[in-house]
Amino acid sequence: MKIKEAQPIYYANRAKLVDQMRTLSQQKEEAEKKFKITGESKFSDQAATLQLSLDETKKAFEENQKVSDSLMEQWANVANMESSRQQGEAMEAYYKDLGKIMTVFRRMAAGDTVPPSDEKKLLEYNDKMYKAAKNMQTMAQQLEKERKKHKSLWKDDEEKVENPDPGEVADESEYAGDLPDIKIPDMPGGMSVEAEGGTIDIAV
Repeated sequence: MKIKEAQPIYYANRAKLVDQMRTLSQQKEEAEKKFKITGESKFSDQAATLQLSLDETKKAFEENQKVSDSLMEQWANVANMESSRQQGEAMEAYYKDLGKIMTVFRRMAAGDTVPPSDEKKLLEYNDKMYKAAKNMQTMAQQLEKERKKHKSLWKDDEEKVENPDPGEVADESEYAGDLPDIKIPDMPGGMSVEAEGGTIDIAV
């Protein structure tokens, strides 16, 4: 399963489990209050049952959180690797272009003719270098010597490819691991007790 498909499942589980823990805690508190007021053992039994349900829900929450954390960790690792790959390719392309630009400079300085597109590359890289190369080219061309005419160092199809967003690559990657089905524990069946703000259902 893709990470982007798995994450919403476990995020939804988390929301349900957090809500259930909150509800169980509130019910348990109400049962304990009733026991203190009435001294009836049925309320202490109800509080104990609710505590067991609360413990079970907490366990499911922790299991769900481990999977969520693992998904996020793998997502971050894939995104970081893709980002590093793109940076590596960008640096490689930069130094490759730099080598070509220096070649254009040397050719122009020797009085050779290079395509306008290659001159433009040199100008965009450094206008001072371009002006110096142009001046040397002019002086060299005044000498009675045959000069070379070069083809472009950049191919027409050497268009920069748009790299995908690292986050999108991570989203689309397959999760490498088990994705357990986290069972949301059933809420205990119950009765109602009067509480501040309304009636609270608690276990029998």
